[in-house]
Amino acid sequence: MRPAGLMEVSNLFIGVFLIIVGVVVKHFKLYFLIAGYNTMSEAYKEKVNIEKVATLLRSVMVFMGLALILLALASSYNDKPEITDYLFFPIVIGSVIYLIVKSNSKAYKK
Repeated sequence: MRPAGLMEVSNLFIGVFLIIVGVVVKHFKLYFLIAGYNTMSEAYKEKVNIEKVATLLRSVMVFMGLALILLALASSYNDKPEITDYLFFPIVIGSVIYLIVKSNSKAYKK
């Protein structure tokens, strides 16, 4: 096992941060942290099921956080630390695309 590098440590911190943000938005109802929600008109806010969107956001954030933490751990125990470089952006970009597409579907409208 080699010592943890900067990428692994930063992935751990980013992962924990994402998990905390996801839980805080959902359970403490900090919906203003959801991009675009506070700039919506009141009429459009009434059409959005914000509880379901917040649950989706929490789930995606927790997934991304856990994936980055597991990636950091796998990279520190592996002889090839570049695995972190190859998988970091696909995990984040794929999760964000999923979040955008899913949250704009009819299932999250009232």
